[in-house]
Amino acid sequence: MREAQKDIISRLQKDILLWQGFAPPPAGKAKGIGLGPLESAFPNGVFPTGAIHEMICPTPEQAAATGGLMSGILSRLMQNGGACLWISLSRKLFPPALAAFNVDPDRMIFIDLQRERDVLWAMEEALKCEGLAAVIAEVREISFTQSRRLQLAVEGSKVTGFLLRNDPKKLGNTTCVARWQVAPLPSEPEEGLPGVGFPRWQADLLRVRNGTPGTWKLEWAGGQFVPVEESIFETGRHSVPVEGYGEEIMLEERRMAG
Repeated sequence: MREAQKDIISRLQKDILLWQGFAPPPAGKAKGIGLGPLESAFPNGVFPTGAIHEMICPTPEQAAATGGLMSGILSRLMQNGGACLWISLSRKLFPPALAAFNVDPDRMIFIDLQRERDVLWAMEEALKCEGLAAVIAEVREISFTQSRRLQLAVEGSKVTGFLLRNDPKKLGNTTCVARWQVAPLPSEPEEGLPGVGFPRWQADLLRVRNGTPGTWKLEWAGGQFVPVEESIFETGRHSVPVEGYGEEIMLEERRMAG
């Protein structure tokens, strides 16, 4: 009896996810967009596309880190074509830097506006365009009703949207599929080489619709996301490229002298 109930509940959960647009990847197709263990937090273990993601950036440093992580995500979303629209009041992004994340700067379209309500209007209209790979808007505040309008737009076009909430006064409730907060981490210099290493982030999923919030550490190396193990900060470097994006395995260890 209990097994039958579990089967019924499991089928209902799968049906609900399908109705909400969380379809499992087709058999034989690469799963996710290369975020590794982080993607297990999402329904079916797949990064939700055709949805709105809310990125919380309380400080300029976190805003810069969020831009880097998003650039890596954009490289996956744009690999099959399409441009990306970036809408803001005061653009701070340096377009040539996108090349470090395999994003062609000439495929980015920047729109600079004077009022925040115009930013949200432009985002809503852009999300209705099926030819775009992604739409990004920098805003401080957004209401539940405004987020609902954005959600309705992506349900028709299947375009992925990102809300960069720089220094928000109040978070509140939204219809966004996930609420992120990204912080920069110290990089690990390559042995024998001067300068800094590959960019690293701590990605916190504060809220995930039908998923599991949590914290993950990632690095961008070799044109892909690499999960960073906790031991890396204590004993050395041990990182493995994310499954599905490259077959090469990188293993570096450093031991203290003596």
